[in-house]
Amino acid sequence: MAVADELRASGAEVSFLGTRERIEAELVPAGGYEIDYLEVRGIDRRNPLRAAVAVAEAGAAVGAARRALRRRGAGVVLGGGGFVAGPAGLAAVLTRIPLVLTEADSHLGLANRLLARRARRVCLSFPIAGREGEPYLLTGRPVPAAVLHADRAGARRRFHIEGERRCLLVMGGSQGARSINLAAIEAFAEGGERDFHVLHLAGRRDYEELKGRLALASHNEHYTLLPYEPDLGDVLAACDLALARSGGSIFEVTAAGRPAILVPYPHATAGHQSANAAWMAEAGAAEMVEDAALSAALLAERVASLFGDEARLAEMSRVSASLARPNAARPIADEALAAAR
Repeated sequence: MAVADELRASGAEVSFLGTRERIEAELVPAGGYEIDYLEVRGIDRRNPLRAAVAVAEAGAAVGAARRALRRRGAGVVLGGGGFVAGPAGLAAVLTRIPLVLTEADSHLGLANRLLARRARRVCLSFPIAGREGEPYLLTGRPVPAAVLHADRAGARRRFHIEGERRCLLVMGGSQGARSINLAAIEAFAEGGERDFHVLHLAGRRDYEELKGRLALASHNEHYTLLPYEPDLGDVLAACDLALARSGGSIFEVTAAGRPAILVPYPHATAGHQSANAAWMAEAGAAEMVEDAALSAALLAERVASLFGDEARLAEMSRVSASLARPNAARPIADEALAAAR
């Protein structure tokens, strides 16, 4: 979306390819863009039968993507990795439309590995060993303008965060993260007293369950529970510390200059979330906790320790901001425009 905005500002016409089942079906129309849908799903590497069905669907989706590209008169295809980008990228190759790829993680995903040799450019969020020189370009990961321009005072008023009270943001992606959700509600609502506000993005899957537990909890004051936010601008502006997974959203965390406690998703392909988290932790902007070790007691101890050390929290914030590449969308848009020309 951030790159699409840059392209549109440069006079390009932009449309999307996606699926009806994922979050782009809401975000893309809300952003004022048209979207064509493909019937495709991710490949489940743990279930051979489901994987075979997904591969068959991907093959059929290539034809649908070619028809969409012709209908749109596409001059360039920008792939963001994932199971939609595979058929779309192959359709671009087959129709001789220039292809530019972006990779959000510290590991090149399957679709991008298969398509990289046919791409005019592969824009990387992280340095990746062995992926230097043509066609690779280190740009960082684009972040929404809402993250870059959020108003902290207004965001804190929106979530009723009093005065200078510290705020912990808990989030786990658009679907939430169950291990983080359960540990957070137990530690900060059902556990002992705390002197900070909790702003908790639960995800739609767990929201109703957590809402019921919060209503009965002994410490549910100064606790804001939300199912979902369309962007992270306000929640990051309002908080002083983030507890999160470590997918591509860590670039939004750094763009906001926030320190973090990161709990990598243990089943991420090639352990890329652990590598993402290590990138932040080794720089000094985050602490990393393995999902298997996560508990309410450990979480309460880590948060209390960080909020109790103002100097360390300030230094982590400084380092986090230094890692950011807030203008990454622009060079990616420029690469797409150059490929189209």
